[in-house]
Amino acid sequence: MVVYLVGAGPGDPELITLKAIRVLERADVVVYDRLAGEEILGYAPEDAKLIYVGKKAGEHHKTQDEINRILVEEGKKHETVVRLKGGDPFVFGRGGEELLALREAGVEAKVIPGVTSAVGVPTSAGLPVTHRGVATSFTVVTGHEDPTKPEKQVHWDYRADTLIILMGVGNVRENMREIMKHRPPETPVCVIERGTTEDERVILGTLEDIAEKDLRPPGIIVVGEVVNVYREIRWSQG
Repeated sequence: MVVYLVGAGPGDPELITLKAIRVLERADVVVYDRLAGEEILGYAPEDAKLIYVGKKAGEHHKTQDEINRILVEEGKKHETVVRLKGGDPFVFGRGGEELLALREAGVEAKVIPGVTSAVGVPTSAGLPVTHRGVATSFTVVTGHEDPTKPEKQVHWDYRADTLIILMGVGNVRENMREIMKHRPPETPVCVIERGTTEDERVILGTLEDIAEKDLRPPGIIVVGEVVNVYREIRWSQG
């Protein structure tokens, strides 16, 4: 009896790994997120039990404690349980919390990594998060901290050349205002909505004006001079 924490990738169903597909094909139970697409669920057997535990800003179908309880209960009853998560389980996916809960309950658990949207989405769009002579480092940060924490851990004074913000579209105005305390307002910004899918949408701007654009979650925000490299690449493609 094993619970697999599986990364489904950034959105495009073809970007899931072969190892993840092989586990899904023999799953007895699939516990899945909002960002794990229907096409990926199709790899599971027809008689597999599907349990939706999706979350989005302001609306949680299940609390994290409830999800942990479901995983432990199903893991004790079934041979193969797949916890299917968008992106990678350990990049703001609370995979660590779920792994700890399973281990503490004595349930065997394994992790199958996925292509994180933090890099997969910009790459798919043609935006390099590092580029020789422009950016030698990048930082991935959440744009939506847990409001129940006693104090914020994100202070926006990161030194990396490229800043990649996940789950930040809903708080874009506040986040850009905070970043402008440490970077010039004319710093280029790119927002990639629903990256790697047919509905992908790319919006360009600066720290100063990106919040005025028509932005819709979910989306990845990239801040830094690599955005200008992306402009050159897009221009060269016509």
